[in-house]
Amino acid sequence: MTKKNKKSKKTNKLELIPLGGVGEIGKNMFLLKYGKECIIMDAGLKFPDEAMLGVDIVIPDTSYLLEQNLNLLGIILTHGHEDHIGALPYMVEELNAPIYGTRLTLGLLEAKFIDNPVNEARMYEIHPDKTLELSPNFKLDFFRTNHSIPDSVGVAVETPEGTIVYTSDFKFDQTPVDGEITEYYKLAELGRKGVIAAIVDSTNADRPGYTLSEKEVGESINEIFRLSQSRVILATFASNIHRIQQVIDAAVRHNRKVCVVGRSIVNSVDISSELGYLKIPKGVLVDTDKISDLPPEMVVMITTGSQGEPMSALTRISQSEHRQVSINPGDTVIIAANPIPGNEKLVARTVNNLYQLKAEVIYQPVSGVHVSGHGSEEEIKMMLNLLRPEYVVPVHGEFRQQASCSKIAQKLGIAEEKVFLTKPGNVMEFSGGRGRMAGTVSAGRVLVDGFGVGDVGEIVIRDRQTLSEDGIVIIILAIDPDRNRVLAGPEIISRGFVYVREASDLLEGAKESLKKTVKKINNDQLQDWNKIKSKIRDSASSYFYDRTGRRPMIMPIIIDVPNDNDINK
Repeated sequence: MTKKNKKSKKTNKLELIPLGGVGEIGKNMFLLKYGKECIIMDAGLKFPDEAMLGVDIVIPDTSYLLEQNLNLLGIILTHGHEDHIGALPYMVEELNAPIYGTRLTLGLLEAKFIDNPVNEARMYEIHPDKTLELSPNFKLDFFRTNHSIPDSVGVAVETPEGTIVYTSDFKFDQTPVDGEITEYYKLAELGRKGVIAAIVDSTNADRPGYTLSEKEVGESINEIFRLSQSRVILATFASNIHRIQQVIDAAVRHNRKVCVVGRSIVNSVDISSELGYLKIPKGVLVDTDKISDLPPEMVVMITTGSQGEPMSALTRISQSEHRQVSINPGDTVIIAANPIPGNEKLVARTVNNLYQLKAEVIYQPVSGVHVSGHGSEEEIKMMLNLLRPEYVVPVHGEFRQQASCSKIAQKLGIAEEKVFLTKPGNVMEFSGGRGRMAGTVSAGRVLVDGFGVGDVGEIVIRDRQTLSEDGIVIIILAIDPDRNRVLAGPEIISRGFVYVREASDLLEGAKESLKKTVKKINNDQLQDWNKIKSKIRDSASSYFYDRTGRRPMIMPIIIDVPNDNDINK
């Protein structure tokens, strides 16, 4: 080979880029790129924190993928939880790529497309026992995993630089509700052949031991039903099909009727039962308007709101704002989920409201009504021992969980420099059997507010925070542009800053201060309204801060009044 040929030969490298799901809970999305070809693994959302006022959901930023004009071969979905599929209705048309998922996953996604219509979505079912070859560079095999939803899979991606394994959410449940255990033999076979990198669920990496089996929850629920002589209301994630199945089984055992409350959980129950993942005996389900006709000891309601979401059914019930369901004294309310980090206050508020309505609330982690769908320390060890990867990429957790996963890997003899602790946009590059951190790309968050996707940015959020904390002051001036003089004002309108009737002296003082500011403005400057607004804003902000210690949003408004409409005449 000549020197010229050596220079002209182009070698591609395998790149792994998290667009979300690292340093945070939710918003899972991982880009695997080789040359101009790439695949996406999962496309989830996360719920806003309390600082994101008015925002409905948060989804990953895919601008890098679109700007690079990459050939997106497919979007691979590992299971049907919102944090893995919830972003797709807002980006599927823009990404314009086929979607691959298991039968239940696609069924849940299709329901989301009904609520958020898209022009076209190409969806293809995958099966754990079949290989999916998207191109010579991306050959995918799947393995069944245990999680809190049926039809959950992990993905092994065979590339020119080696095999990448994405465990997705997993735990090792020896007695799963649906009887489908993890395909251990496939994991061991992958480890025997060689894995260059394992993308590992680290959600529970900071929890020692093993995660309990989902069947433990079934026993706790059954005991509560046996002892309770009141109505039982159980809140869980809408997509936790295993939990819903166990509630239905316990209801049948104790001669209770089941009512499903909340649109998202109704959709999940309808889809799961239609596809055969949820077994509901005939006559067990009743409509909401029928529960008042039944004795309390014969009623169980399954609802949403385990995270205290403001618009969820349980939250509205706890606030006595639900149209059809209200709390009766003595009702047993079970919150069968642990709060996602950031939701603790919302859950506590709901629990307090329920207690005020004289309900009996079961929500503590020690109550046995919830177990995690994620593996703890010993299960992560087992996964890594089966796969025996060269490199480890902890995902699905905040940084503390990722760091805990790194320590677990090091206990197993994996060198610290071979564990990549990443943030959204970090690029991990693999070539010739070696991996390294190789810079960053643009990645972040896109805020969805109502029908708007991405039109609410950091500046709008900052303005909303200012309005929520210190309110707004509107200052109105009328100016004659022809004669360069102020005709009227300044007039002051305050909202959320001070109570006007009790702050007349403060506002009158502000008017006098602003009049002095306006008088100092030269006539030629009256033509430049931006300068006028800036001076008014600075003067008012300084005045109000000196007297109140607050910084309300100042909004100057200038009215153009021609001389023939002189309002002083």
